Amino acid sequence: MVAAWFDELLGLVVPERAERRYGDEGELAAHFADLRVRLAKLISVAAPHEGIDAAGCAERFMAGVPELHAHIDEDVRAIEAGDPAAVSRSEVARTYPGVFAIAAYRVAHALHVLDVPLVPRILSTYAHGATGIDIHPAARIGRSFCIDHGTGVVIGATSVIGDRVKLYQGVTLGGLSVRKQDAAVKRHPTIEDDVVVYAGATILGGDTVIGRGSVVGGNVWLTRSVPPGTRVTYRVAVDSEGVGTEVISVSGGA
Repeated sequence: MVAAWFDELLGLVVPERAERRYGDEGELAAHFADLRVRLAKLISVAAPHEGIDAAGCAERFMAGVPELHAHIDEDVRAIEAGDPAAVSRSEVARTYPGVFAIAAYRVAHALHVLDVPLVPRILSTYAHGATGIDIHPAARIGRSFCIDHGTGVVIGATSVIGDRVKLYQGVTLGGLSVRKQDAAVKRHPTIEDDVVVYAGATILGGDTVIGRGSVVGGNVWLTRSVPPGTRVTYRVAVDSEGVGTEVISVSGGA
């Protein structure tokens, strides 16, 4: 039920993915109202004994749909601009897994902020199954977010991501600790504005900050902060006897 509701909502915030057309504004308004009623029912089913004002939560969420549309539109534009293989906006909006996963995150996060239980996680699990991209609803992600290819991307619950950030496939923003007692602690990294993280990179730790405008190369394993404008790369150095040593190189920085 949650997946079906989201798919219909997605057609409103990403019109290229819409499966229905409206004859007039009245039909659109009726569908919008129906989505609000169905969301309230989903919230009630998810938390039947928690005393949540399901109708109020649904009303507040739907009031924010125009802002969701604006944010997701920026994400689509960022993905189109960042991929040389993109033929058109329509292609990106209709077919790119990053668009689907980010849109699901935006919706799930908006519900999470309203303290809606369970439904946000169902949405993130739905997107994960469809795309291989796992974004926790509690993560905080800025504007014009781009995930290219996307399979295997993991973004943990306390991650903070700035504006105009681009991630490639296989990137993990994870925690150094999985102890249950650290549940209320910031465990995942902060990625500042205008950062690019290439395929297979792993960035761990709640105190780890990747400074604005930095580039993190493919397959880098990073557990410490780097200043703005840094380039972090991974290579294998081979000595005179042919023995390879893994090297993480850090250059630049403001």
